[in-house]
Amino acid sequence: MARNEELDVIICGSGAAGLTLAIDLARGNVAFRLIDKAPHPFIGSRGKGIQPRTEEVFEDLGVVDRIVASGGEYPPMRTYTHDGPVDKHAGILPEPTPAEPYQIPLLVPQFLTERRLRERLTELGHAPEYGCELVGFDQDDDGVTARIAAPDGERTVRAAYLVGADGGSSFVRKALGIEFPGKSLNVRALVADVRVDGASSRVWHRWGNEKPERSVSLCPLHGTDMFQYMAPVPLDVDVDLSAEGLTALLHERGGQDDIVIREVSWASVFTMQARLADAYRRGRVLLAGDAAHCHPPTGGQGLNTSIQDAYNLGWKLAAVLDGAPESLLATYEEERRPVAEAVLGLSKKLLEAAKNRDMRRGREVTQLDVGYPDSSLSLTGLEPYKGVASGDRAPDAPVTGAGGLATRLFSLFQGPHWTLLGYEPGDAPVPEPRRGLRIHVIGGDILDTGGHVQSAYGLSPGQWALIRPDGYVAAVVGTAELGAIESYLDGVGVRPVR
Repeated sequence: MARNEELDVIICGSGAAGLTLAIDLARGNVAFRLIDKAPHPFIGSRGKGIQPRTEEVFEDLGVVDRIVASGGEYPPMRTYTHDGPVDKHAGILPEPTPAEPYQIPLLVPQFLTERRLRERLTELGHAPEYGCELVGFDQDDDGVTARIAAPDGERTVRAAYLVGADGGSSFVRKALGIEFPGKSLNVRALVADVRVDGASSRVWHRWGNEKPERSVSLCPLHGTDMFQYMAPVPLDVDVDLSAEGLTALLHERGGQDDIVIREVSWASVFTMQARLADAYRRGRVLLAGDAAHCHPPTGGQGLNTSIQDAYNLGWKLAAVLDGAPESLLATYEEERRPVAEAVLGLSKKLLEAAKNRDMRRGREVTQLDVGYPDSSLSLTGLEPYKGVASGDRAPDAPVTGAGGLATRLFSLFQGPHWTLLGYEPGDAPVPEPRRGLRIHVIGGDILDTGGHVQSAYGLSPGQWALIRPDGYVAAVVGTAELGAIESYLDGVGVRPVR
């Protein structure tokens, strides 16, 4: 479509999903506004787990090192029993591999994660607009007209698309009339960021493990001088969220009075929900993050799923605004809604396990195995029997440039472009360049000196892998089938320069 709108995109909600989408759009030179009705950024720790796949996303967005430096690994769990405290370490943690450079989940308070994302967005020339509330919108075949109430009055803004990343109580979703079916899980909990006297910040403290409904815990928040205070609470009881009230609850359930809550920075009481929107899109309005799905916090999946929603949507919006077929946007819901549905099942399963004092977590929480094999964007029927397949996450691998300098596939993939990776094609002609496509040839400009590309991808000489902007394999073909890649790229708006 012609880019003749005042704006390309309005993003409603400046949490982790909205910020991720804004960064991705900024990389694609998309004109947008990021608005939030709150007067200032969120100050709580709520979503504190960063999974390995999200770390890969953050590397691509240019912010992973700052986020890692803002937090740390999960600390050992110290459980207080009748026989005294027992420390349980995570055991032997998986080591990074050439194909999977991030293996260990991070503990980073949500407000620090969002702060680092805002810093990155500022580097790209943009910033959230706080105190700006979306109060209504209308859409037609060409765009969306939004009414935004700002401190200096109400304004009307026209954009090609509107994205609701405005949380579980999403105004955008409700205005669209999209149902949000699911259920309350009948688990009510309090979470607070507190400063504490008398507790070591080297361990995660947990009391009342014999009766999980009467448990209470203090998790040190790396990068701060605070702890995250967590406790289940009855469904129908008012909760005193003052420092004195939280101290009294800790003493009542923990049976010791040498730990005192000195200050409460932020606190919330919530009832856990499991909900999934009936649709992620109506016309030119889309939903992302908690506006589309609501998860219990077990397993640290919600924030990560929301970030990866935005990462999936960003490049597609940019492509359509740059002339790709409108149908490309249909693949957003096609790919992401099944992921949210699976994550809901996993989170509920882990919640039930936690009620039975089982806190074990496996590879399923890392999101490294999330893929889109059934997507209409996955070109199937051409790839080999072994190795990566269409829809798989594209592995990393250390390689050497022809000039002798070491690099990685992730470094070559970094950015909003597509990548075509040829494996030892010999004398076969290399496809013509296209705007938005980078072509690398193993055995040409890149050397697989350690054999890691072959190990991770399973490619044979003369085969090619097409990698999407969000780091998933779109297709694997032989040299004789490169015409299918050419047609595919035409269909997603990656066209030759005329």
